[in-house]
Amino acid sequence: MIALGSMAQQTTKATTGGETHYAKYMTTSDFQTKVFDYKSDPTVWKYRGTRPCVIDFYTTWCGPCKALAPVIESLAQEYDGIVDFYKIDTEKELELAALFGIRSIPTLLFVPTDGLPQIAQGALPREILIKAMTDIFKIKAKENTQDK
Repeated sequence: MIALGSMAQQTTKATTGGETHYAKYMTTSDFQTKVFDYKSDPTVWKYRGTRPCVIDFYTTWCGPCKALAPVIESLAQEYDGIVDFYKIDTEKELELAALFGIRSIPTLLFVPTDGLPQIAQGALPREILIKAMTDIFKIKAKENTQDK
């Protein structure tokens, strides 16, 4: 299990099933390529991304996960090119769920470009997610985010 501590503009939307998503679905292989290659060096955290990211660990049947999904998607759209947003289905990606000791869903992993990731559990309100991003990632809150 990983021990956790308590900006180029580019569109990062993806299309699946005819719908456009800004929060991208991630497999274990994607995680190793874009976030952390824990198999090559599991003892030292080294983020592979160029922008901070938020990873939503969820399952398809989870009510709070379903309630959080549109909030994550809207933040992913608003912060496109500033923060990357990923979704990991814990029932499909068991290895990643075990790696981070995911026992409660939804669980969010806030990964800064420097330093250790921070973890939060539960369907947090939008305002708390924005505050976490500004505090952890040291980025300024977008002006229109408080109105949604």
